[in-house]
Amino acid sequence: MLLADWLAHGAGIAHQSTAERAVGREQIRAALAAGKVHRVRRSWLAVSDAPADLVAAATVGGRLTCISLARRRGWWMPEGAPTDLHLHLPPGQVGPGDRLTIPHVLHWTRLIAPGRSDLPEASVEDALAHVARCLEPESALVVWESAIRVERLAVDALRNVDWKSLAARTCADQVQGLSDSGLETIFATRLRRQGIPVRQQVVIGNQRVDALIGERLVTQIDGFAHHSTSAQRRRDVEQDAELQLRGFTVLRFTYAQIIYDWPAVERAVARAIARGAHV
Repeated sequence: MLLADWLAHGAGIAHQSTAERAVGREQIRAALAAGKVHRVRRSWLAVSDAPADLVAAATVGGRLTCISLARRRGWWMPEGAPTDLHLHLPPGQVGPGDRLTIPHVLHWTRLIAPGRSDLPEASVEDALAHVARCLEPESALVVWESAIRVERLAVDALRNVDWKSLAARTCADQVQGLSDSGLETIFATRLRRQGIPVRQQVVIGNQRVDALIGERLVTQIDGFAHHSTSAQRRRDVEQDAELQLRGFTVLRFTYAQIIYDWPAVERAVARAIARGAHV
């Protein structure tokens, strides 16, 4: 396979050692000579339309990290999160200077775990550590919970990592690994701060509910991309009716309510608890 084709089928950029193993040195020399591939810094090879964030990281001898890596890997991102490019550089390495003209944030930290050898990306653990320090606590926890789901991380393993900051240790202590979405994390975290007992992803009968408050108050969270088809709506109604027939109270909240009208959500839960719907 030609080097340019091999890169295009991947991330568009790769470390030279990885490319050598895949296509050989002769292919690399030929592709560079033909202008189909260009060299980034000394050790990276890229096609012209390679992702700008990865090329920028390679250009300055760094690695993509924090919320930039989170976005690339598809972790749930809180609304309004910064869009600056976040890069990791080893302690003592000279900054990018004028080689990087886009808004960026640099993380000069010692590695927790080795990054990828084939791409200029920090490890998941280092990215999580940077997220914990960059975002306010609730948003950081949302990203951590999403990373657990997307990367299939074990909560116990995360708690055993030698985190270097209090913020990261706090996130590791608080994650549950039960949220299907960032909305569920926000909902459960805010209520737990009020001393309200919330259990996530509880199975009742033959269905799983998003959250159970006490023993009888079910809450369902309809995410931003929640299906709005008539079939999905019918299933929701049927599930809610079945729960109600079993003696449960069901509250259903939307993305807009949780993100933009949290006081109303909190009030609805409080009113349900006040009349004993949770016991």
